[in-house]
Amino acid sequence: MRILIMGSGGVGGYFGGRLAAAGNDVTFVARGSHLAAMLENGLLLDSLLGQALVKPVRAVRDPAEAGTPDIVMFATKMVDAESAAAQLKSVVGPQTIVIAFQNGVEGADVVKRVVPAAHVIPGVARIASHISRPGVIEHASKFARIEFAEPDGSKNEKLAAFHALCKAAGIDAIMPADIRRAQWIKFAMLAPFSGVTALTGHAAKELRNAPGTYALIRSAVQEVIDVAKAEGVAIKPDDFEGVMKTIDQLPDGMVSSMAHDKRAGKPLEVEWLSGGVVRVGARHGVPTPTHAFITQALSVDAAGKPRDGT
Repeated sequence: MRILIMGSGGVGGYFGGRLAAAGNDVTFVARGSHLAAMLENGLLLDSLLGQALVKPVRAVRDPAEAGTPDIVMFATKMVDAESAAAQLKSVVGPQTIVIAFQNGVEGADVVKRVVPAAHVIPGVARIASHISRPGVIEHASKFARIEFAEPDGSKNEKLAAFHALCKAAGIDAIMPADIRRAQWIKFAMLAPFSGVTALTGHAAKELRNAPGTYALIRSAVQEVIDVAKAEGVAIKPDDFEGVMKTIDQLPDGMVSSMAHDKRAGKPLEVEWLSGGVVRVGARHGVPTPTHAFITQALSVDAAGKPRDGT
């Protein structure tokens, strides 16, 4: 099975790295210094679940160099999703499955709009990881899970075969009965935590210990739950407390990838996280004042800092 990793950062780099380390046919799409370091030194997973070095590594700048894959793990940042999807047009075949692992709940829709012929399914990645330096993925917790399934719950033999490869590679991979619910439950944790860590610059323990920021997180979680209900997602009565329990159990020093991006002056995904909550909420007439505040407050940093004098 040929696997293409579109976006070789914290998510694609980690899970693609595990698959490659297990001997699977994996090609990474990367760029800049990260691509150069991978080609020269390999891809290192610096993880509490065990280090792994993939060397040599198959890595390209243009997916057209990789040929037609069976599976695409589409794991770019949402700010790059449309342009990355356009690069797939020349390589996606009639039997290719594209699994959209982006943050938020709109990743699969973006790919479908750009590559309408592609068979795109939603995925969920639950991991705290990032590129700590070119060629190195840092994963500082013992939790790393991916979830993917057909939106209607139907069986797919190729997807099941990919799931088996993931399990054989030691990846905690799940094919849930309701992938849409899985997306929204993650979103109910991710959008609030990403927004508040990016706004404040503080990690999980500090935010939990401060009554004001903890209340802000709770309000933001409740808004996502309310919007999910309006969207027709199968929300359960105890989901709010379940999400809060997840946040309460996050590693003390954990911050979001968006907080890492803000520190590095990179573009932010806020328009697809808190901004996405506001957008979908408005469609249903559901008030989302907390996420509106987060979106507006981070808008000054959303585009990132100019680079190379531009």
